[in-house]
Amino acid sequence: MNETLMQYFEWYLDENHELWNDLSRDAEHLAHMGVTMVWMPPAYKGNGGGYDVGYGVYDHYDLGEFCSKGSVETKYGSKEEYLESIKALHTQGIRVLADIVLNHMMGGDQTEHTRAVNVQGHNRMQHDGDYYDVQVWTRFTFPERNNKYSDFEWNASHFTGTDFDQNNGQNHILKFEGKEWSDRVSNEQGNFDYIMGNDIDFSVPEVVEELYRWGIWYTDISGVDGFRLDAIKSIDARFYLGWLKKMKEYGNHPEFAVGEYWSADTNELVQYLKDSGHCMLLFDVPLHYRLSQISTNAQGSDLRKVFDGTLAQREPEYACVFSDNHDTQPGQALYSWVDDWFKPISYTLLLLRDCKYPCVFYGDLYGIPHDQKQPVPNLEKMIWIRKNLLSGDIVDFNDDDPHKTCWLAPGEHPVIVIASIGDWKSRRIDDLSLANRTFVDINWPDHKVVTDENGTADFTCPEGNVTVYILEEDYRTMMKALNE
Repeated sequence: MNETLMQYFEWYLDENHELWNDLSRDAEHLAHMGVTMVWMPPAYKGNGGGYDVGYGVYDHYDLGEFCSKGSVETKYGSKEEYLESIKALHTQGIRVLADIVLNHMMGGDQTEHTRAVNVQGHNRMQHDGDYYDVQVWTRFTFPERNNKYSDFEWNASHFTGTDFDQNNGQNHILKFEGKEWSDRVSNEQGNFDYIMGNDIDFSVPEVVEELYRWGIWYTDISGVDGFRLDAIKSIDARFYLGWLKKMKEYGNHPEFAVGEYWSADTNELVQYLKDSGHCMLLFDVPLHYRLSQISTNAQGSDLRKVFDGTLAQREPEYACVFSDNHDTQPGQALYSWVDDWFKPISYTLLLLRDCKYPCVFYGDLYGIPHDQKQPVPNLEKMIWIRKNLLSGDIVDFNDDDPHKTCWLAPGEHPVIVIASIGDWKSRRIDDLSLANRTFVDINWPDHKVVTDENGTADFTCPEGNVTVYILEEDYRTMMKALNE
């Protein structure tokens, strides 16, 4: 089966607590389209309550059940609606990935007095001055939950550092006295253990035990099929090897996991896969940057070499490829948007070649009203083609033109793609298995190409665009399926 993962959220979704209900209603449509897995946003209560996107985690056990941080529901809805949306997806044969955010916590219930040292932002291994007395929001008692599901309370001893001192009202990275950053994380900025909020200390045994207990509870109660793991380059590389192994014993026995290790250096990603025992896939960040660069410098790019040096090339079984996500969309911290004109080309490369695990972004499928972004043209059709037509090894028909790429996905339902990042392009395809067939371009269905008795015909593509040709009868089947 050709897998297609969908990230079912973007940063600027309406704060109407309706996403879980929307997803339940959309499940059948997603299945008809060809989506096989859905990555749902963090389901637990964040520091921003009903307005939190989910990454400012306050209480992992509150899935929209308790009136904490100003609301019962999370941004996406209630616990009951969350569980119902998972059931709706399962009914349609779609697997569910939960977004796991374990690096930090925010919004403590009480302050504590301890000692800390200021750390340089550009080099977390360098201190500014000496240790001094601080007052920090590191006490998590979860009074509204009142020990339901867990009586574990977090305090300063469970964290490595934080970023706010109540004594002086200043934001600054603080490392607590007696603590050290983990040495099994990215060495970006000297050491990338710390990102934000209260940094969870994975060297504390009772912390690790609690995260295992929570994971078992969460996996059992939700029934998810896998995980998207947040900010793993800031978490001890040894942690998830054991945690994921343990989670496979519970719930739906989740087998799939993909981690976010944000680095444009493929060597770093390959090394992390080794360090973590290949216990997960990784998002192919180098490929994302390659797509973004081509979209802003087409003239200086070679479309034939888009996968060279990427994780998809070096570790194809462990690469989850994507065009954009909630962090790269306009206005976000990792903004590196693939320009709109190139988006259709990028998705043909991800969906209609030989990438094993492509991820489709909600904002590309449904648009981003906040930024006046329209849905990517024909993206639904490409997902359907991947699921229902794509088979066999890819046959490239490239020539000496760096601004063009062309390939054939052969088989009972052949697919021909030609893409251009320059002017109008044409490519002659000559394959006996295609003899006497009529092909339709999904972008312009009135444009048809008929091969001769030798399977020969010229296939064309407008400038800065992509054409996807499928058999005329397959086009009719596709349109019927998508319009049901």
